[in-house]
Amino acid sequence: MNGTRIAAVGHYQPAKVLTNEDLAGLVDTSDEWIRSRVGIRTRRIAGTDEPVDELAAHAAAKALASAGLTPADIDLVLVATSTAVDRSPNMAARVAARLGIPSPAAMDVNVVCAGFTHALATADHTVRAGAASRALVIGADKMSDVTDWTDRTTCVLVGDGAGAAVVEAAPSDSASAPGIGPVLWGSVPEMGHAVRIEGRPARFAQEGQSVYRWATTQLPPFARRACERAGLAPADLAAVVLHQANLRIIEPLAEKIGAVNAVVARDVTESGNTSAASIPLAFSKLVEQGAISTGDPVLLFGFGGNLSYAGQVVRCP
Repeated sequence: MNGTRIAAVGHYQPAKVLTNEDLAGLVDTSDEWIRSRVGIRTRRIAGTDEPVDELAAHAAAKALASAGLTPADIDLVLVATSTAVDRSPNMAARVAARLGIPSPAAMDVNVVCAGFTHALATADHTVRAGAASRALVIGADKMSDVTDWTDRTTCVLVGDGAGAAVVEAAPSDSASAPGIGPVLWGSVPEMGHAVRIEGRPARFAQEGQSVYRWATTQLPPFARRACERAGLAPADLAAVVLHQANLRIIEPLAEKIGAVNAVVARDVTESGNTSAASIPLAFSKLVEQGAISTGDPVLLFGFGGNLSYAGQVVRCP
C-alpha cells in the first residue's frame, strides 16, 4: 500500500459580506449579542446565481493550480456537502464538468459538518489501496439556502464557501512527506436529531445546548486518540483546525485536547459556520497566511450533523 499526502489546498468565498449589523436589521439581535454567544463578526453569502458546485469548483481550481497539476491529473473527485439541491447529477460530477476532469470517479459525501474529514479519509484509503492516484477532496456548502432568516438562533451562525485539497500517493516510509494520518471517526445516531437539515423546503435547525455539551465533553478524548494514531502527542501539533461551528465550542475544545503549542484556527469569526467547507477553508487560510509551514503536523477534526465526528493528523503541504 502507498502512503498519501496533501499536495496543495485552496479555498473560495463569495464576495458579499453579511455583518452582524446587517442581521440586526432582519431579526431581533445585535452585534454584542452575536459576538458574546458565538464569536462571529461577519460571514459571506452566495448569490442566487452562485450554486454549490460553482463555489466548489473555484476552490478546487485554486488547489490544482497550487499543486501544479491539470484537471487531467485527477481520477477521483469527492465533494462533501449537505446543501445540494438536486439528487443527480451530484456535486462531484458537476465540479468535474466545470473543471474539465475527463473521467473521474465522482461521489458526494453527506456527513454535514464532518463531511470534509470523512471525505479526506475516504480519499486517503482509496489512494492507499491503489484505486486512485490523485483525488480532489472538496468541502462546499451554501448554508444560506437552508437557513430560516427569521430565526435569530440559527441565521446568525451560517455562511457560504468552499475549501479543497489535492490528495496523492506518497512513499509510505517518508517521514518528512506531508502525509495523512489514520482517521478516528464515529457517530452518535440516537442524538442525530440535535443537528438537522430537514423538511420541504429544507431548513437548518439544531439543539444548541446539547451540541455544545457533547462537543466540549465527549470529543476531546476522540481528538487525542486521532493524535495517538498518528504517533504524536497533542503538544506536538503545530495547528488545530476544528469544525468552525462556534467560537465558544472551538476554544474550550482546543484547550481540552491539550494542543498547548498549536495555532488554533478561528476563521469562524469572519466566515461563520460554513458546514463541510469550514475545515478546508480555515486550513487553506492558515497555509496562505504562512501561519503554518510545510511538514507541520495539523489536527483536522470535524463534528456536527448526525452527531458524527472524524479527525486525522495531516502534514501541512
